[in-house]
Amino acid sequence: MPLHDVGYRPWKGRLREPGYAARVIAGTGIRLAWQSRWLRRAVLFAWTPAIVFAVALFAFEKAVEDGVLAGLQSGAARSSDGLGILGTFLGDTLGGGLPATTPQEVAVARRLVWSRMLLAFMRAPQAVLLAVVIGLVAPPLISRDARAKAWLVYFTRPLRGWEYVLGKAAVLMVIVALITMAPAVMLWFLGVIVSPSVWVAVVTWDLPLRIIAAGAAVAVPAVLLALAFSALTAESRIAAFAWFATWVACWITHAALTGADRMAAAKPTAPAAGRTAAATALENPFDDEEIPAREPPRRRRGPARFQWLSWAAGLDRSIDRWSWLSLYHAFGVVQAWIFGIERRPAAIIPPVISLSLVSLASFALLVRRVVAPTRA
Repeated sequence: MPLHDVGYRPWKGRLREPGYAARVIAGTGIRLAWQSRWLRRAVLFAWTPAIVFAVALFAFEKAVEDGVLAGLQSGAARSSDGLGILGTFLGDTLGGGLPATTPQEVAVARRLVWSRMLLAFMRAPQAVLLAVVIGLVAPPLISRDARAKAWLVYFTRPLRGWEYVLGKAAVLMVIVALITMAPAVMLWFLGVIVSPSVWVAVVTWDLPLRIIAAGAAVAVPAVLLALAFSALTAESRIAAFAWFATWVACWITHAALTGADRMAAAKPTAPAAGRTAAATALENPFDDEEIPAREPPRRRRGPARFQWLSWAAGLDRSIDRWSWLSLYHAFGVVQAWIFGIERRPAAIIPPVISLSLVSLASFALLVRRVVAPTRA
């Protein structure tokens, strides 16, 4: 039986634009990750602190509306008018340096408080939760493909290596946006809604853009490092252990070094000319006056119990010279710089260099591991 028309058939379909494969990989990865019950709970939990911070913004705007902002700065109204701990924290945030009597001064104070509250929201609850979620989602993204030999399926199609990396990174970027950027933008929106004046949106119009920039500054190094760990092994458990071990080890190292600096700074000075209390007593044998014992330091009320909140808001003006060793603390300094709270080069440059080197090294390692299976 003769054969007819055995040549190639003409293509009648529609060619997809470049990068469409990355979208398919990202969409599939997001659907698979969203099936995890723990991820859904973590995302829901990430949105709940926004309610508390919205209450703090409402308390500040109420103080502005009632005309007690000057008293809030001086300390007279920090525990009154129903503000309580929030009033104390807001008063410490303002610092008392601004009289806040004219509309221009009130606008400056409003911008300062809003920036610090949004920074504290992104540094304290969101950054810690982000590390946990990335550690649960990122490890199997590439290691699972390596274990199942999925490279043979992926790269038999006209798929480029950068599209594969971009698709996997987009999975984590979407999750990072759901945990950090979206709740912070919603917090700003809630603060504008509960404010008595629409002028708040005009004064703080650029804060949503700073939120997106601060979230991206955290997302890019964290996503690249997590994917690099996932690409180094075919076992998801090993990649997850490497991720959490890096965070914990860097945090402990930073805590140890900063603790040593505090101990060195708080070291008590020796008595003059090396004299001791016993020597002084021998020189004054007829002095029977009892030396009163030093009273133990009283426990501070108010925000001292929430020192993490004050620290996250950038109230501690000391330069953390070991922040570049810890991902969490380096992220905090960079975010404070983006919000305009930290402007000292000595505090900004080391974390920026550290995060840049981590991003470049992770990207180079990731590309090398992804392109290697496609080589002949």
